[in-house]
Amino acid sequence: MCELLGMSANTPTDICFSFSGLMQRGGRTGPHCDGWGVAFYEGGGVRCFHDPQPCHSSAIAQLIESYPIKSENVICHIRQANVGRVGLANTHPFSRELWGQYWTFAHNGQMRTFAPGHGPFQPVGSTDSEAVFCDLLNRLRARFEQRPPLEELMDCVTAVCAEYARQGVCNLLISNGDWLFTLCTSKLAWITRRAPFGPAQLSDVELVVDFQEHTTSDDVVTVIATEPLTSNETWHLYAPGEWRVWQGGEILLQGRLPACEPLVS
Repeated sequence: MCELLGMSANTPTDICFSFSGLMQRGGRTGPHCDGWGVAFYEGGGVRCFHDPQPCHSSAIAQLIESYPIKSENVICHIRQANVGRVGLANTHPFSRELWGQYWTFAHNGQMRTFAPGHGPFQPVGSTDSEAVFCDLLNRLRARFEQRPPLEELMDCVTAVCAEYARQGVCNLLISNGDWLFTLCTSKLAWITRRAPFGPAQLSDVELVVDFQEHTTSDDVVTVIATEPLTSNETWHLYAPGEWRVWQGGEILLQGRLPACEPLVS
């Protein structure tokens, strides 16, 4: 399956270090060679890069690896195609406008028999992931005429995601630029870095960064990934069904999906 990478920070931060590790899994140390994409939020805008080529050898990925685009919310995805052909239209993260904000979405898992409902949001590509994203937005738009309070919104999002989880593996990253929603139904890990900062060693490539040299004592940065990216730090594993909303690198809301039926593993 695919791999996810997300970041939530309390100050604009680049993701070059974590991306350097993830891109190796895009065809070099991992089988995820069917395209990749990344979305950086900058104020009300979102800067997106996509490429259907393997991430580890992509010239665009090499630009992202070396160009420090700073953001407080980032979503990244490397793809191992299961549903939908390899092509630009099928690379995550997908993006749509809802309630005057850009929403971005990336999915790790398979939902081969998923049948989306009708609505104004329609998939452009042929992946089950984009179909799920459009279905979620259609249901939110039908439920709320305008953006609701976050707690009410998340009650709806998690109820809908519980339905998705009963149909297949549904690890998700979603952001509207204000927060980062993360859901684990099978595999997801996170780490929060704050003072005192220290060195970190990537697992997939010989690269060490001492974050103390690049941060202030007030910085808080949380990285979420399908698999831990570093070998000398303690990562925390999500439990199946666990979701968290991150803002400024901190947990804003958290919970478990309603367990009406066992989650598909």
